[in-house]
Amino acid sequence: AGVAAEKSGHLEEAEKDFLDVLQQGGNIAFVHHNLGTIYQQQGDHVRAIAEFREAIHLQPQLAPAHILLGASLMATHKIPDAIRELQRAVELAPREPSVHMELAKAYELSGAAFGVVKEYQILTALDPANPEYTYQLGRAYMNLSKWCIMEIRQRGPDSSRRYETLAEALMGQGQTERAIHFFQRAGHADPKLPGIHLALAQIYLQQNRPEDARREIEQELTLVPESVAAKALQQQIAAKH
Repeated sequence: AGVAAEKSGHLEEAEKDFLDVLQQGGNIAFVHHNLGTIYQQQGDHVRAIAEFREAIHLQPQLAPAHILLGASLMATHKIPDAIRELQRAVELAPREPSVHMELAKAYELSGAAFGVVKEYQILTALDPANPEYTYQLGRAYMNLSKWCIMEIRQRGPDSSRRYETLAEALMGQGQTERAIHFFQRAGHADPKLPGIHLALAQIYLQQNRPEDARREIEQELTLVPESVAAKALQQQIAAKH
């Protein structure tokens, strides 16, 4: 009766039925789990957490209880606890998409960019045809990239990598001359960093500056003689000029 009432949306009636079962000695995980889902739907996450914990105490392998407990812990801003429960749920149900979705949300709230990427990689592997998973994975990669750039700025404000990321961002905005300036600064900060002279050579070739392009590509090949991209660009420069 409790299950039927819950499915039909009569949550107060379902709550009463399940409480009656407990009072009559039916102290089983399933009843506590269903009470937890009722409280969760009502927005009473504190009571939901208590019921899910009791369900897990009675049946530790009950993966849905761990998943929903994680969701309620997130709703009450207990993110580390939520992550622990959801990680346990992943161990119990590794092919269940909902647990990976919830864990990705928890990782995002905690700022764990690598964790978010990992969960959406798993989801896309489980269901490659799902466009939502692919979209979220792309979004996760972008957020990871932003996180990496912020870390570079904090850890090495005058590093070659910081100047390189600035230059690449400026190139994306069409600010070529400013990009050249920062690529040059990156090269001065670390004269042995591969890729900088290659990027400058590509820009100079586009600007019809063959001598500058030739000079940069020669420096790139000095650093990485085996570079296929640099050799191809060198041939391209020679063919055009």
